[in-house]
Amino acid sequence: MDLNSASTVVLQVLTQATSQDTAVLKPAEEQLKQWETQPGFYSVLLNIFTNHSLDVNVRWLAVLYFKNGIDRYWRRVAPHALSEEEKTTLRAGLITNFNEPVNQIATQISVLIAKVARVDCPRQWPELIPTLVESVKVQDDLQQHRALLTFYHVTKTLASKRLAADRKLFYDLTSNIYSFACSLWNHHTDTFLQQICTGDEAAAANSLERTLLSLKVLRKLTVHGFVEPHWNTEVMGFLHAVFERLKQFLECSRSIRAESICRDRLEKTIILFTKVLLDFLDQHPFSFTALIQRSLEFSVSYVFTEAGEGVVFEQFIVQCMNLIKMIVKNYAYKPSKNIEDSSPETLEAHKIKTAFFTYPTLMEICRRLVTHYFLLTKEELTMWEEDPESFTVEETGGDSWKYSLRPCTEVLFIDIFHEYNQTLTPVLLEMVHSLQGSTNMENTNAILIKDAVYNAVGLAAYELFDSVDFDQWFKNQLLAELQVSHDRYKPIRRRVIWLIGQWISVKFKSDLRPVLYEAIRNLLQDRDLVLVLFFLNGCLPVDDFEFRTDQFLPYLESMFTLLFQLLQEVTQCDTKMHVLHVLSCVIERVNMQIRPYVGCLVQYLPLLWKQSEEHNMLRCAILTTLIHLVQGLGADSKNLYPFLLPVIQLSTDVSQPPHVYLLEDGLELWLVTLENSPCLTPELLRIFQNMSALLELSSENLKNCFKIINAYIFLSSSEFLQMYAADLCRSFCELLKDITTEGQVQVLKVVENVLKVNPVLGPQMFQPLLPSVFRGIIDGERYPVVMSTYLGIMGRVLLQNARFFSLLLSQMACELGQELDQILGNMIEMWVDRMDNITQPERRKLSALALLSLLPSLN
Repeated sequence: MDLNSASTVVLQVLTQATSQDTAVLKPAEEQLKQWETQPGFYSVLLNIFTNHSLDVNVRWLAVLYFKNGIDRYWRRVAPHALSEEEKTTLRAGLITNFNEPVNQIATQISVLIAKVARVDCPRQWPELIPTLVESVKVQDDLQQHRALLTFYHVTKTLASKRLAADRKLFYDLTSNIYSFACSLWNHHTDTFLQQICTGDEAAAANSLERTLLSLKVLRKLTVHGFVEPHWNTEVMGFLHAVFERLKQFLECSRSIRAESICRDRLEKTIILFTKVLLDFLDQHPFSFTALIQRSLEFSVSYVFTEAGEGVVFEQFIVQCMNLIKMIVKNYAYKPSKNIEDSSPETLEAHKIKTAFFTYPTLMEICRRLVTHYFLLTKEELTMWEEDPESFTVEETGGDSWKYSLRPCTEVLFIDIFHEYNQTLTPVLLEMVHSLQGSTNMENTNAILIKDAVYNAVGLAAYELFDSVDFDQWFKNQLLAELQVSHDRYKPIRRRVIWLIGQWISVKFKSDLRPVLYEAIRNLLQDRDLVLVLFFLNGCLPVDDFEFRTDQFLPYLESMFTLLFQLLQEVTQCDTKMHVLHVLSCVIERVNMQIRPYVGCLVQYLPLLWKQSEEHNMLRCAILTTLIHLVQGLGADSKNLYPFLLPVIQLSTDVSQPPHVYLLEDGLELWLVTLENSPCLTPELLRIFQNMSALLELSSENLKNCFKIINAYIFLSSSEFLQMYAADLCRSFCELLKDITTEGQVQVLKVVENVLKVNPVLGPQMFQPLLPSVFRGIIDGERYPVVMSTYLGIMGRVLLQNARFFSLLLSQMACELGQELDQILGNMIEMWVDRMDNITQPERRKLSALALLSLLPSLN
């Protein structure tokens, strides 16, 4: 592609590719796709996106095409790879000028340079790093920023490479540039602090951006650039400096207005400081030993004392708590039970931790977590009133502890309580004892404190097993609190029902269950959505090992009805899923006794399925409910087929996108439907069309697929095999070429079951499979389980269909070029030799009878 003549044409097509008109856009995209493999195309793109006089959208598109081309055509071994000459020209052009005026395009250019560096640096592109180092020193603000941005993306990309040779190259690179990176960061940090002191916020914002980028570079170099960083004085010096800089930046936040352009960037930089420490601790726990004391002092000071008031913000608190948590839980810092087996580094770290976490410190952390961080905020209470479902979802936010304050505080409490339970148990019990009896309804703070303390007792349930008589507490205090109907007491009622949920699987007497069921029924009748949903998120009374159906039956009708009404009332997918989960548990536990009460649910589920078309996780919950419903209804589940069978069809059709989410539950529903079906209907038979594609997947769901096939065979073998035997045989032949030993056995067991229920037609239907079984026997298959199954199959053929066995014997003699007597003799000899492989009595008996059936023959 000639650069001069091509530039105008490519520019024109790129302009068309930015059009909103599809009639113009589509042909342009097709043309660009054809040019991707043309020599010189990327040189033209480079000329276009570095020409600042052209339209921004066109330049943006040129950058994206160049970046995508690196992934496809830059490596030497790639089809249509770029020539070495063109790559040399492109590399030189990419780092000629760091003067891109548009931020978004500058970022994309930095990323694409990093992509090239991942392949070529340092061997084919030794000048990249020196050029970047020189460019970040220039006085021009724009060039300095763009070079620093590129420096960061290149460092980040090179740090992510994991092969040993690449790691060695990155170590070498780090040793060469670490001092420079430290001095660059210090320079920009000092400049920012000076500008803040003089009140020049605009200049400070620019300096802070450079501080942030240089810190990002240092983070990658520090965490990934050294094998044993604790031996490097510069690395440890930088990490100790992080604490000083953090204090300076936190103090800066006092003087910067919330709406200032610096504020958001300042908080990002503060968080990045904590990420440096967290990453270093994660990657180099023993090197971090020298920082344990300082990290704990710093974090505890800002999060659990008055030192942090007015300067800390939520995400910073979360990061500090994560730092404490990682130090407390770190396995590298935990000595073995036999102290002599522990390394000196582990003992040193454990000694520092033990010296820090004294009784006063632990008591203060525990009290502060419970009485400060566990308290419901005004915003949360308002949300409770205005949007109870969203409030409940927020309260039970899954795996969000790393990012959200409330879950983070609870996880930290659990970890510290687990680690230091002997010290903290008396502290928490004293807090509980101080709250016995009724609480003044007018004292909102006292109610919130009690809620927080009960929260702590629930979180520490397993640790408090020997210290709390929960049955007595339930009877004497909690049950009465559950019955207080005052509106202001809602937080306590909510927390008590959740608390019972936490303890029910830990320590709760079975005789108290009916009293609890009564309380739960009253709770459902109160229609307080948050109270109910918060309980449903706990450990459910119907979902534990000591559940007794006879205790629950008196409450079944009313509870099921109330839960169904709740299912109709709630609107969010998460809450519908929780209610469905409870209903499923109830159905599973009471089994057949649910039949009189499920009519309303059966009528509602088709509507809910239709409404949840865009919510696959809710559909998974519906599938689980249907599984338990079919098991509970037994043969009566046939009445559900008009809804049930299309659901199974969709869930197990691999050509439909939802199957990614629904397949596992869909297969289980298919299986229980067959297991509870009184007969094989045409509609149920038709669903089996999905099976061939499922067998091709060869996924972890194969076991269920085989169970489904066997269910069809036992339900109606003739009808099923006449329609699907040929397809099934083809699928099995393909499967056996590339499947584990366990998978082979599953396939062969299906064939064996076919022969068992249909001895006349079975051998003919699976005739293509039988020669490999025959060969497996005479070759002496080395896996005993497979050999046992081979002999089981051949035994059935020989015993039940001697005529077919004779034909198979003739076929094998012809294929192997041996005499009929010889091949039969080889098979019998191997069969007798391997009889001990057969462990199941039924199969041993079958083999004996099969071999005996040969005695009357004239052979």
